[in-house]
Parts: sequence; structure tokens; C-alpha cells
Amino acid sequence: MDESRYQHLADMALAKLEAMLEDVDAEDVDVERAGDVITLTFRDGKKCVVNTQRPTRQIWLAANARAWHFGYDEASSRWLDDKGQGVELLGRVAAIVKESAGVDVTPPA
Repeated sequence: MDESRYQHLADMALAKLEAMLEDVDAEDVDVERAGDVITLTFRDGKKCVVNTQRPTRQIWLAANARAWHFGYDEASSRWLDDKGQGVELLGRVAAIVKESAGVDVTPPA
């Protein structure tokens, strides 16, 4: 995948993530975007960080002392974990938000 396609797909994924969280109360989850990094800060101070990794053409996610690397799957048009477990980026973030803030969010289609 070339740089411009990767950047377009990564930008779309980050925009979907922001949209997924736009109605969440900032008291529960504070969402901050700085360039290609989105940081979620939960009420208890724990953080979840989503960022692009241009050299590997991936999006990385870190939360709760764990990390995931997602590559774009052309066949399904989704960002899937690089371990082949079928974990999808937005679904994993939604699960982290539920686990950390007790808030249900629905990943956009």
C-alpha cells in the first residue's frame, strides 16, 4: 500500500473513532486528538492511545498495559490485528471504553 492510500485510510479510521465517541460525556472519557494520535483519558486517569505508524502502515493501540497492532485488510475493508485473531480496531476501542468507563459505544459501519 502506498503512503497516500495508507494516510487516507488511517485518517478515515481516526475520524470514525472520533465520531464513535462524540456523544460520550467528557467526564467519563476525555477525547483528545493531536495530529495522528488520539488519547482517551478515563475518569480514573487511565489512558488509551491510538496512533498511526507510517513506516509499518499500521495503526497501534495501547491500553490497560496491552498493545495491539492493526493492519488494513483490503478484503474486509477493516483494520484487523496483525496476530490474525480477527480483532477489529474500532470494536477493540469500544470494548476498552466499556471496560474502563462503563460506557457503551457502537463502532460505525
